[in-house]
Amino acid sequence: MHRLYARVMTPLAFTVLFVAALAGTLGVRLWLAQRQVAHVRAHRSATPAPFAERVNESAHHKAADYTVAKQRLGEGEAIVDALVLLALTLGGGLSALVATTQSVEAPSIVRDVLLLVAIAAISGAVSLPFAWWRTFRIEERFGFNRTTLSLWLADLAKGIAVGATLGVPLAFLVLWLMQRAGAWWWIYAWLAWMGFQLLVLVLYPTVIAPLFNRFSPMPEGAARERIERLLLRCGFRSSGLFVMDGSKRSGHGNAYFTGFGKAKRVVFFDTLLARLAPDEIEAVLAHELGHFRLRHVVKRVIWSAIASLALLALLAWLTRAPWFYAGLGIAPDEIATAMTRPGVALALFMLALPVFTFMLAPLASAYSRRPEFEADAFAARHASARALVAALIKLYEDNASTLTPDPLHSAFYDSHPPAAVRVARLTALTASS
Repeated sequence: MHRLYARVMTPLAFTVLFVAALAGTLGVRLWLAQRQVAHVRAHRSATPAPFAERVNESAHHKAADYTVAKQRLGEGEAIVDALVLLALTLGGGLSALVATTQSVEAPSIVRDVLLLVAIAAISGAVSLPFAWWRTFRIEERFGFNRTTLSLWLADLAKGIAVGATLGVPLAFLVLWLMQRAGAWWWIYAWLAWMGFQLLVLVLYPTVIAPLFNRFSPMPEGAARERIERLLLRCGFRSSGLFVMDGSKRSGHGNAYFTGFGKAKRVVFFDTLLARLAPDEIEAVLAHELGHFRLRHVVKRVIWSAIASLALLALLAWLTRAPWFYAGLGIAPDEIATAMTRPGVALALFMLALPVFTFMLAPLASAYSRRPEFEADAFAARHASARALVAALIKLYEDNASTLTPDPLHSAFYDSHPPAAVRVARLTALTASS
């Protein structure tokens, strides 16, 4: 069996492949960021014609500058992430962690969980300065931040606690299956992962989200009446309409569905309700209802399930390949030990996977955009296309979303269609109705 794996790949060949993929991914990310900055700056001086009457030049300039500031921070974060990945893999960081946890007097599964926790802690510590700068420098500079340092730290502590409460038991279960469930462990791990996702869907609206925000019943009024009539027309049942105190942290606005089955909820940011007219709120909700009625969520879950099953099958194959460990920096004298510890393979896989899948991002974005057009068309049929256009333009303006993204950058990163394309389609629907 080892000879077969050797024919497939050698440690040196996999190292070269990994370095090439990492360099290519970083290079493309930085190139796309530069394209975005150049494109947004080139169109900063004038608001695009479709938005000229509704978005003033000051707001357009703010959106351009906000976009550039975020891109600059993103470039620095991409470089640091690449360096940390190199340090953990070829730099010997993970190999050192494997040796350190191996010396812990505890069952093997506990050592592997400690290894995964250590990697998560390192990744979190590296991202923390960027998160702080994003909130207290960029968001503050452009007037969006309303978070205090104490609230930010409290959110951080709660996030870590929730992540540990949910993630550590899941890690124990997956590692136990990898050790004890035989050659087909990845099937059982996939079932566990799907069950975990379902559990989070159930717990999020009633247990997790209230740890961070306050949710109040939507007050009586014209907006609530419109929404209730819309829900009735669309045959949608939920456990209630709620307003979230998003203004406690940010000036950005949004609305979303959450929950599963009878626990479904409709949630509006208070910032959104303060900005939009009742018919615009109805149109935004109609768009979200479109995702539900057209089964976009179910389709996404199915595709996610297929992808996760394929990835777990790939991981199962790689756990038995010595070149996989050696090619990513595990010391030669530790490979035999590492191959008996499933947590090592899982850690390497999670670290390396994004490097090899980044170039698939345009496919994921393209797949995500089609449902957005379909949900817009649904909203146009059940509410008002004109009101949805007005709402979107207000949201673009209030969130300082650029109206002139670089097309290639957008193809990689944007799950929603560009503003101009989306508004043009909705305007055509308005004209045809």
